[in-house]
Amino acid sequence: MPQNEKLTDVIKLISDIKHGKLFSSYEIALRTETLLEKLISDVDWNNARELMDKIKNKIKQVHATLPLEVTATNIMRHVLKVIREEFKDSASEKKGEGQSLHHLVMADKSDELDYSECHGNLRSRLLDYLTEYKTELETSTENIATQALEHIHPNEIILTVGKSSTVEKFLKNAAMERNFQVIVVEAAPHYHGHKMATRLASSKIQTTVIPDSGVFAMMSRVNKVIIGTNSVMADGGLRAPSGVQSVALAAKHYSVPVMVLAHIYKLTPQYVCSHEKETFDMCASPGGVIPYSTGPLLNKINVYNPIFDYVQPELVTLLISHQGGNAPSYVYRLLSELYHSDDYDV
Repeated sequence: MPQNEKLTDVIKLISDIKHGKLFSSYEIALRTETLLEKLISDVDWNNARELMDKIKNKIKQVHATLPLEVTATNIMRHVLKVIREEFKDSASEKKGEGQSLHHLVMADKSDELDYSECHGNLRSRLLDYLTEYKTELETSTENIATQALEHIHPNEIILTVGKSSTVEKFLKNAAMERNFQVIVVEAAPHYHGHKMATRLASSKIQTTVIPDSGVFAMMSRVNKVIIGTNSVMADGGLRAPSGVQSVALAAKHYSVPVMVLAHIYKLTPQYVCSHEKETFDMCASPGGVIPYSTGPLLNKINVYNPIFDYVQPELVTLLISHQGGNAPSYVYRLLSELYHSDDYDV
């Protein structure tokens, strides 16, 4: 397939994300996996180096256009690590090297392999892996939900913020065997919490909607906070929807555990520094905060409507992925398993 058609694939991915055709991170993850599968199977490349360069170029395209989009770039980074591992295994088999203890210990000490060498079975190895990886992506939400009974107990009061399909599935799964109450923060100005509450109530879960201003007053009655997040930063902190930080601070005050449901592809090697604030957050239209009908008032004030909050890792009790629960301090280890250190900054 011509290279310009492959270029169109990544441009279409970017366009669909920008225009809201791919709303959830799950949809973005599946589309990115499909894009990479087509790239590996259809595009001409002669060795691992050429393939990695093509994927890195796509990461740069996505990051340059959508600096806040981490799901697509994380999937690509992970596949880069898989390419390195499959190439290493293929090279070992070609040379007839056994997996001795010495070989295993020394394998990760340096990355001196020549990725420009050709290995005929590399393409089939990668396609086989992507088939398994797609299944992992498709079952991730279900695998997170199956852990609900380990964390939600009878007669508890759970607080959540806004709308999250992963949290919704998690709570509904627990409600099949547990009786508990859910308090949903409405998450102004978009009020996604109302949709969340409607969906939970339709599953016969006792649900109460509260305004954002009522979080601190209600927190003393809450047993645990369960939320979703946009991404998990390298230090274990969160880039979460606006308003989550105030909820986490209130939970900290009352010593209420905060549990975050996050797909493994939401873990990003990025850190948050003060000089990088522009690439961490963005502001939506102020019309959601102050209606344009206020007229002359808008000419006298500046209105900021940030989309994301940074939630410090010390405010998070547990991160729950399909692999189980981990403390925020363990994120560094998960990152080393997901991505190669040379691909952190592409």
